[in-house]
Amino acid sequence: MAGHRRQPSIELLEFMGVVRENGNEQSSLPPVHTPLSYDYVLVAKVIDDRERSAFKKQSEYIDELKKKSFKVTKIIDDDLVFYGIQAPKEIFEKYRYLLKVSDACNWSSDQNIVPLSTRIRIVHFILNHTYIPTGENLRDLMKANVFHTKFCLHEKRKQRELKENWARWTACLQGQPITAIRNYFGEKVALYYLWLGWYTYLLIPPAFIGIIVFLYGLSFFSTSPLIKEVCEADTVMCPLCDKGCKVWHLSDTCTYAKVSLLFDNNGTVLFAMFMAVWATLFLEFWKRHRASYVCEWKVSDWCEEEEELILEIVTSANCQPKPFKHSYLRSTLVLICVTFMIMVIIGLTHALVVFRVIAAGFLAKESGEFLSSHSNSGAMMLGAVLHYIIITVMSWVNRIVAMKLCEIEETRSFAATEKSFTVKMFTFQFFTYFSSLFYVAFFLGRINGHPGDYVRIAGKWRLEECHPSGCLTDLFIQMTIIMVLKQTISNVFEFTGPFWKRRRIQKLQRKCAHCYLKDESEAKDGTELCDNCKLRNWHSNYRLNDVDSFSLFNEFLEMVIQFSFTTIFVAAFPLAPLLALINNIIEIRLDAIKMVTLERRMVPKKTNDIGVWIDILEAIGVLAVIANGLVIGVSSDFIPRLVYQYHYGPCANGTVTDIDCMVGYINNTLSVARLDDKSNAFSPNQTIPADGLNVTYCSYKDYRSNTDYSFTPQFWLILAVRFAFVILFEHVVVICKFITAWFVPSAPMQVKNDRLFDKLNRLKEELRSFDV
Repeated sequence: MAGHRRQPSIELLEFMGVVRENGNEQSSLPPVHTPLSYDYVLVAKVIDDRERSAFKKQSEYIDELKKKSFKVTKIIDDDLVFYGIQAPKEIFEKYRYLLKVSDACNWSSDQNIVPLSTRIRIVHFILNHTYIPTGENLRDLMKANVFHTKFCLHEKRKQRELKENWARWTACLQGQPITAIRNYFGEKVALYYLWLGWYTYLLIPPAFIGIIVFLYGLSFFSTSPLIKEVCEADTVMCPLCDKGCKVWHLSDTCTYAKVSLLFDNNGTVLFAMFMAVWATLFLEFWKRHRASYVCEWKVSDWCEEEEELILEIVTSANCQPKPFKHSYLRSTLVLICVTFMIMVIIGLTHALVVFRVIAAGFLAKESGEFLSSHSNSGAMMLGAVLHYIIITVMSWVNRIVAMKLCEIEETRSFAATEKSFTVKMFTFQFFTYFSSLFYVAFFLGRINGHPGDYVRIAGKWRLEECHPSGCLTDLFIQMTIIMVLKQTISNVFEFTGPFWKRRRIQKLQRKCAHCYLKDESEAKDGTELCDNCKLRNWHSNYRLNDVDSFSLFNEFLEMVIQFSFTTIFVAAFPLAPLLALINNIIEIRLDAIKMVTLERRMVPKKTNDIGVWIDILEAIGVLAVIANGLVIGVSSDFIPRLVYQYHYGPCANGTVTDIDCMVGYINNTLSVARLDDKSNAFSPNQTIPADGLNVTYCSYKDYRSNTDYSFTPQFWLILAVRFAFVILFEHVVVICKFITAWFVPSAPMQVKNDRLFDKLNRLKEELRSFDV
């Protein structure tokens, strides 16, 4: 009858007894954990027609599990059928023995119980590598909707402990129970939170120094001759666009000049050098920090390939390892596709440039007086918002393309697929986030030409220009909007989505008194919940948000992109480490709450490092040195100010004067164009400023001759000094990075000694066993 709720029915497909010798249970076997008496749960839709292909495949798969002595409990509830899966103890005994005799043995002699997280991982592998007669495994059956979903169960007691000690907002300033996280979610999740906590902790020094650099720039608001020169100037500047823009007064941008000096001052040079060395220190000290925990968990010598072989043998004694293969044709095809995808992303950057040019002209022509005078800044802000929208859309596209490319590669294992996917996805995301920033940092205002010969996109749209105070503020605006939008909106959706979904779920009833007492006490082996409570437990886990193998990847990608923002263009945004610190304090608890209470339990995975992410972080550290050297040497006005101070200004050649050495710098950076020159092609409406005065010439930021627009000797001198500074800066910082990496050992001596003595003791134990 439609809408009628079926009464739960229990069908025990097979009950596998414990292994006995001479009528007694083996003491070395792992106990059944209570109240979690099942390693895994499969869920499918109820199929009444037993002749349907889906029903037959479902039954065949369960039969294959029965042949491996799995205990399977079937519970039908409404239109869903739940299969509780429990593996026989012999499987874990085999795993433990093979691990002990392997080259990467890290199993303690006193460790006679297989941890529950290890049980779940083994069962997860076996389920995915169990095939029905048609050659389909569980992944294929789920794609064909034979099974609806699969998940491992939360342990109520440990879940409560993690919630009390970690997954709550009031614990924001407390440490993390890393070992407890590892015991529940596995080493892979634990190392993520260990890395994130370490990264957050080491953000404190750069955040504090960034505030000092910001305050240092703030102190020049009332004393800097550069600001005074801009605010008191009567200089008329050339139009910034072809249509709608008029000549304007330099003094109109007084506020812009003040903001520029906040981020373009001598302090940012030292801060950029500090951040480049900090990135190396962070990675080297992370390796030491990781080594301490990895040694404690006894996974220092763990090998992914050997672990996979052990699990394959446990699954099937007649298994054959999947051989390593390499195809130059497939690799070439993937390389071409990756290159094409990068070109598409860079093409979107060109579209952003065109959008900003059109928006600047529209704001200058159609808007009021305020927006008209700040049309370029408004266009930059609109461009940053559009950039964020493109990032959101392209993140979805990039994921699909990266997965398709991994399928083309035909990688050997899931670990190889995950590594390949990580590299491709990060590459696509990096170009999506940073292509526009690289344009603003290194090309904006430097390739736009001069009056009468402006560079145009497709011969139509004139490129943007920088403010006379420099281009660094444009980069700051772009970074600020993207970072704030990314961190704020992403965190809001990341938390509220699962939260509201859970609020809509009808609360299930409490356990019966008998099972409640079982949950709160130490129960004996084999004790289970009653059927109704078992169903409630499975339902509560089923209705949580789903997780997959790439759930942790999403968290890592978000943090590594943030690390890139914090290090690569930190010279333009000294407050980036502070924003990252605040975000990470929230992010740790947000991810913890989501993972412990709002999502299904993630399958625990074993590892001893953060994988390919460490190589990506190393690459970012090197790129940060290059980018910050170029930002200071090319993007900022640090070098032109130095050249002016010691070669062209009032203090040139050691001359001592009573005035500031930077007086006249702004005027020195401007060139002049005559408005009545027909080659300049300014329309009559553009030559009339807002105050209606008649002007015959205008100024623009560049070092060019007033007659033929050729570069002046000062331009070539500044260019030479710029390149010399970049080379010197990068060599000095790279040397400091190498010295730092050499000076800091990758693992504490105590950890190395502990590993040494642990291996010695295990060898002695094996020798004693041999003698006996």
